Amino acid sequence: MDVVLTVFALLFLIFVGLGAYATVKAVRATKRGVDRTIAQARRTVEDHTLRAKSVAQPGPAGEIARLRLALRTSMRATQDALHAGVAEDESLKESLGLFERLSVHGHDLDADLKRLETEPDRATLAARLPELRARTERITQSADSLRWAVRDRARRFSDDDLDHLSAQIDIEADALRHWTRTEPGQTSSHWPDAPDAPADGPATGQARSEEAGAHATARPAPDAIAGTSWRPTVPWQKKPRPESTT
Repeated sequence: MDVVLTVFALLFLIFVGLGAYATVKAVRATKRGVDRTIAQARRTVEDHTLRAKSVAQPGPAGEIARLRLALRTSMRATQDALHAGVAEDESLKESLGLFERLSVHGHDLDADLKRLETEPDRATLAARLPELRARTERITQSADSLRWAVRDRARRFSDDDLDHLSAQIDIEADALRHWTRTEPGQTSSHWPDAPDAPADGPATGQARSEEAGAHATARPAPDAIAGTSWRPTVPWQKKPRPESTT
């Protein structure tokens, strides 16, 4: 009896532990989903704000907003392309590592640009704009180059797979139409058409006579035999009566 109670107690503890673990996992997953949604909403609002500032504010302030918007757009597009490609192509892990190193410089530049948005000294801001613009162009060009390389690689793989698939389909289509081709050494099962009989006429008879004469000339003449008793029979002549043996 004690053993049965012990087993039930252990099972109860196991079920309670599994339930608590599942609850914690569900809460963490929900929290990550909420954090991801909040971060995405915050990025969307910030992007719209930067787009509005780049259009509405003239001078260095508007240029700073345009630089931040270009930087964030390029880096986010490259990040999405790499994360989507690495799930199918393991060789992109090295490219993802390079992008993470580039992201460090991108975050530093975005932080500098964000601080300069509230800079009251317009002269200092205008003096730093060329250097900030050059940094932004270097980072965005690197990100764009990496993103387009990933896309070109994916398109090349897709083209190669399509070529291989087309070749396999052509082979299968030929195999399905096996009756349309004749195997080597196989004769057709159809009977040949009989040659048309030439119409008899003077020209045909003459051609046959000439052909017979040619064959007769080509063959050697047979040995002469004794005179034959055959004589042509004229229709109006009576048949010779046989001699009586009596």
